[in-house]
Amino acid sequence: MLRRCLNLMLLAACAWAAGMAIADTDRPTKFTNRDTIGNTRHNLTQRQASGGPAGATMDSFRNDYEEVCVYCHTPHGANRTVTAPLWNRTMKTNTYQTYDLLGTSTLTQPVTQPGVSSLTCLSCHDGTTAVDSIINMPGAGRYNAAQETQETTDFLNSWNNRRGPDANVHGRLANTECVSCHSPAGGFSGLGATDFTVFAIGTDLRNDHPVGIRFPAAGPGTDFKDPQRRDGRMAWFDGNGNARPDSNEIRLYNAGGGDGYEVECASCHDPHGVPSAGPGSQFNATFLRVSNTGSAVCQSCHSK
Repeated sequence: MLRRCLNLMLLAACAWAAGMAIADTDRPTKFTNRDTIGNTRHNLTQRQASGGPAGATMDSFRNDYEEVCVYCHTPHGANRTVTAPLWNRTMKTNTYQTYDLLGTSTLTQPVTQPGVSSLTCLSCHDGTTAVDSIINMPGAGRYNAAQETQETTDFLNSWNNRRGPDANVHGRLANTECVSCHSPAGGFSGLGATDFTVFAIGTDLRNDHPVGIRFPAAGPGTDFKDPQRRDGRMAWFDGNGNARPDSNEIRLYNAGGGDGYEVECASCHDPHGVPSAGPGSQFNATFLRVSNTGSAVCQSCHSK
């Protein structure tokens, strides 16, 4: 705890020296949100070719692997416990409080625990796993199979940050860790840290849009639209009619097991970024597949 406090004090001093705001507040991202995931907040190296954040101030809180993709993906030695593409993150076995526990009378479809297209997002956003907890670090001899389902601090500590201090705190997106500074009520004034509260979802999903919920069939007396395209694993609202699930189209996932097509986090969000107004434009800051201007995301599925 003392070490963490000292790190926070050092970070606060660096931020103050850089002329940042006195009080923690929601500050615009310094990333451009254009062209590539490397220019978004999902670039956990916090590096950018020009004008990016001062990532070195966070080096004691997460490993800077110097590669953007490696925080989620690896070409070799991927996580064998989850059917996600070349997944490189630790996947803990968590039980989530789901939307059906509210007992709302308008819920007509069965709800299961989040599927893989939500669990990959929740592996950071539920706040139980360090943002830098990966299985296969860059370089030879840096693979640890035990990381698949649990964090091994000694393994994470074996990485050396070339740019700044080595991480001795491997922060989670949780109230007691990242959000303890990245919130309006952050622990140190002078940080000027962006408010990440809304992104720290936790394991209680009752106040979020249902995930792991079967998508209702469209028809008379329902308020749902029917996706134009379906295959065995996915259904999608094919806005451009090209018969492919493009990144800027809302989709539903069929993970098998008889649950049918379900809404998951990745139904509405693409973690790699989608140009909000077409190719060359700025990415939607919340990684939405469709800009929600005029409730466009909602009205992709709902008839209102």
